[in-house]
Amino acid sequence: MKKKIFVLSLIASTFSLTFPIKAFAVDLYAAGSLTNALTEVKESFTKETGIPVTTTFNGSGTLAQQIQDELAKTGKSADVFASADIGNAQKLYDKGLSNPVVNFTSNRLVAVVRPGLSVTPENLLDFLLNPDINVGTSTPIKDPSGDYAFQVFDKADKIKPGSSQTLKEKALQLVGGNPSAPVLPTGKNSLVYFLKETQKADIFLSYYTSGKAAQSLSDGNDLQLIELPDYLATKADYGLTVLKNADPDSEKLAAYILSPEGQAILARNGFSSPSRLTSVPEHQGVGGIVFAVGAAFVLQKKLASAKKQQVSVGGSSK
Repeated sequence: MKKKIFVLSLIASTFSLTFPIKAFAVDLYAAGSLTNALTEVKESFTKETGIPVTTTFNGSGTLAQQIQDELAKTGKSADVFASADIGNAQKLYDKGLSNPVVNFTSNRLVAVVRPGLSVTPENLLDFLLNPDINVGTSTPIKDPSGDYAFQVFDKADKIKPGSSQTLKEKALQLVGGNPSAPVLPTGKNSLVYFLKETQKADIFLSYYTSGKAAQSLSDGNDLQLIELPDYLATKADYGLTVLKNADPDSEKLAAYILSPEGQAILARNGFSSPSRLTSVPEHQGVGGIVFAVGAAFVLQKKLASAKKQQVSVGGSSK
């Protein structure tokens, strides 16, 4: 009898080693501008590791607040947070809710212009200040894209005093959580919708990646992407953090986003290399270095382990 129990136990152990238990999904909350890129990343990650990922995309400010509210109410929220800025992720770290923040990719603001306007980097500011030109932005505080747009306005003030106030007052906050904004129909691209279909805006200050995504659509291929002149240029550094008490597989996802594979996917979607390869700000540099360097090491080991677990008892791959 004891021998039979031992054999059954051995068989069970063998199967547990060779046939991995289904993993719980990792919850990823990410900025809306990352929708295409991180959807592709999660699909590649799941294919590579077998770990499922659920995604929630929204304005980074809105998500940061949602994470805090959910943690306070239920003690559970996102496992990984990918923000379109450093600040919103940093707030979670400062409150002891997450691990150090890593700048994992970067973006930049451009002017997306409706067809028919002869806008260039040289005359862009004149167009923005023209009373007859409607300027669209996202919503500051709730969405970093709106914050970056307001940074552009502040820079304009140094060239033409008074520009900042004028532009902030005339800017139409059409996306990003403004409760007074027009409703964007489901499935519609916001830039195509507001610049062409409704023509509520003539120029929209938006991310380069968002502009490229709009141009890739059949009804958006005539939109113009105008680079901001040097005196208005504004870069967007994105922050990545793993929440405290997150699913153990969360570190694998974060590591994959930082890995060459994840970075290649981000690059294909128009994102640029991180401005900083460690954590931010500088007073957390040691923790960030440990996270960034350790993540790459953990990724290699855990992915290798995951592949080994897919080997059957007979030694054939599944």
